[in-house]
Amino acid sequence: MQSTPPLTVVIPVYNEGANFPALWREIASSIKTPFGAMVVYDFDQDNTLPIVQEIIASGETRLTLRKNAYGRGVTGAIKTGLEAVESGPVLVTMADLSDDLTQVDQMYQLYLQGFDVVCGSRYMKGGQLIGGPFLKQLMSRVSGLTLHYFRGVPTHDATNSFKLYDAVMVRDVKVESVAGFELGLELTVKAFLSGYRIAELPSTWRDRTAGSSRFRILNWLPHYLKWYFYAFQPARQRTRAPRERGAVKSAE
Repeated sequence: MQSTPPLTVVIPVYNEGANFPALWREIASSIKTPFGAMVVYDFDQDNTLPIVQEIIASGETRLTLRKNAYGRGVTGAIKTGLEAVESGPVLVTMADLSDDLTQVDQMYQLYLQGFDVVCGSRYMKGGQLIGGPFLKQLMSRVSGLTLHYFRGVPTHDATNSFKLYDAVMVRDVKVESVAGFELGLELTVKAFLSGYRIAELPSTWRDRTAGSSRFRILNWLPHYLKWYFYAFQPARQRTRAPRERGAVKSAE
């Protein structure tokens, strides 16, 4: 039997030293699927680095550090992580303890069933969004639900960054995002238009517990709107054959 592909968890960080020990404990206890985690940082003085280095020095072999290849910014950090993975599933999660890591194993199982994008969804039945700025909540909810009901995108929450992607698909659709958290929306829209398989499952997002948010609505809104309206273009020919449902089997 062909063995299952390992999961790679990409964690963009920006001075997350206060959060990272709790995040790592949650990752290690919540994710039963075999995985490696890549912490992507912007600058050498980031206070997350000594914390991660200490965990690695203690014997943790699943953690690696990688510097943002695009300078600074969360989009460049996510792109750096995605581009470093040649194949298999890649999960993007933030370091602020906001994402619902108890869902990762189910996301991975959906990937094994042939889905190229698996979305954590705050706005489908069973999902929740707890806390956060009202305007941010309103924008993400309206955009996610209108893309689902008016355009047919197979998730209620296209803007959520908490997603699992097939690494080869990411290369095929070619990431163009440059600012903010637009990358999750871009990849979802491009995957939909190119005929890749998208699944969702309910997840809970909680406002960050420590540190400071890098969400800047006025600066990033034009980038979100670009990909929102891009979704209403006609569908196009996909660039590779679909992965077969159930094609990847567990090793025995």
